[in-house]
Amino acid sequence: MIDAVTSIELKGVPKVASGKVREIFDLGDHFLFVASDRISAYDVVMPNGIPNKGRVLTQLSRFWFEQLQDVVANHVVSQKLSDLPAVLQDQVDVLDGRFMIVKKCEMFPVECVVRGYLVGGGYAEYRQSGSVCGLPLPAGLDVAERLPEPIFTPARKAVEGHDENISFETAAEMIGNDHAEALRRISIALYTRAAALAYEKGIMIADTKFEFGLHNGEIVLADEVLTPDSSRYWPLEQYRTGANPPSFDKQYVRDYLSGLDWDKTSPGPLLPDHVLQGAEKRYLECFQLITGKSLFDEAS
Repeated sequence: MIDAVTSIELKGVPKVASGKVREIFDLGDHFLFVASDRISAYDVVMPNGIPNKGRVLTQLSRFWFEQLQDVVANHVVSQKLSDLPAVLQDQVDVLDGRFMIVKKCEMFPVECVVRGYLVGGGYAEYRQSGSVCGLPLPAGLDVAERLPEPIFTPARKAVEGHDENISFETAAEMIGNDHAEALRRISIALYTRAAALAYEKGIMIADTKFEFGLHNGEIVLADEVLTPDSSRYWPLEQYRTGANPPSFDKQYVRDYLSGLDWDKTSPGPLLPDHVLQGAEKRYLECFQLITGKSLFDEAS
């Protein structure tokens, strides 16, 4: 069985939340985000994880936070081991490369999804209604086709299960029109910048989702950003309209699971080594193509 970090417990700091991938610990003035190697599919966390996945998510987020900091402020305080509190200095082995010390933010209850291409659930909706999340699109678009311009399609965050697609108007009712307008503008600006940078490196970003919060009244980009878990990455050389291109995200794992006699409820099936290795290869390749560096040169 391949080793992966699927459980993270730290001595001396309280854990305040545990998500599908991340553990959040309270450092007093800040939070400590630690990304495990857990992987979920169909809203079920698999019993074993993808080696190095948490490091890829953390270090790729680090890259994008730095690239995009002139578009909007972000929640990162530090990713240096030396900035961890003394009580954690004897636990750095599990933390190295997979943690962020971040600002405590008042998070918006809205996922900010930006779509640049017509694919997935958006394409299915378009086939039925000619629109995506209530936004009308030109007739005759094919699967994986580039949209005339990126569109903002927010979603209501779910405590459990799938997030719920909502209209911009509903988002504005939830968080106020000024904040909704600002999040739409910032999200599209972030996507546009990132998509152009990735394209130069042979990668297409079909869609992505951002999370934002307020810190001292200022909108900041938070959580993870433009990772293979939050984005749909396609290799440019294999892209064509009319078919779903191969991707660097966890679709590889979903494809394996779709061939099993599994009802997509917990507990999930144990993933075999060849699936873990195939998924790890894709995560590592995505990181290297985007950043131009090996993951193992990026540890804190």
